[in-house]
Amino acid sequence: MTWQKRIYDLFFASLLVVILGPVVLLLVIYIYFKQGRPLFYVAERMKTPDQSFGLVKFRTMTVVDEDQGVSGAHKASRVTPLGAKLRAKRMDEFPQLWNILKGDLSFVGPRPPLREYVERFPDIYNEVLKSRPGVTGLATIRFHKHEDKLLSRCTTSEQTDDVYCRICIPRKARLDLLYQRDQNMCYDFDLVFQTIANLFRRSKG
Repeated sequence: MTWQKRIYDLFFASLLVVILGPVVLLLVIYIYFKQGRPLFYVAERMKTPDQSFGLVKFRTMTVVDEDQGVSGAHKASRVTPLGAKLRAKRMDEFPQLWNILKGDLSFVGPRPPLREYVERFPDIYNEVLKSRPGVTGLATIRFHKHEDKLLSRCTTSEQTDDVYCRICIPRKARLDLLYQRDQNMCYDFDLVFQTIANLFRRSKG
């Protein structure tokens, strides 16, 4: 990560903490009374091929003892009614401002993968994770909606894993590497604005 990108992340993350602070506080109170504790979900994700961190989100699913792999239709019954609303507007990701301030994430970059996929596909992630993972990115904008559709058809963990490994990982990696090749600050601004525009379109939809 360049120093310019780090300064950009710190400046805008700090600004958003000030702007969104009251909203986040209200969300914390609302989530507490609506679905109880735990308020947050902390998941292990990979910052580099050999360095992990705890990705923080508002909890959107019921708690289970063990939770492996990405979410497909086999996990849909665990999504709470409030969680579905938070996910629809990506409000569950507000706590990731903390990850940006810590330096675990950038605003723009590949989405941070689970350790199991980094270990299974080292050739792919050794290249993808040369970029600092991000809250949004080219793959998120171009492929996320299609990925959700693909995984929503998977009724077992085995089906979800097969589709994710066979289709989603290679396609997202290609987009992530395109971003890596062309990355600059103007491009980052453009991707952030595209993400915001997509969220407004979802709200109107």
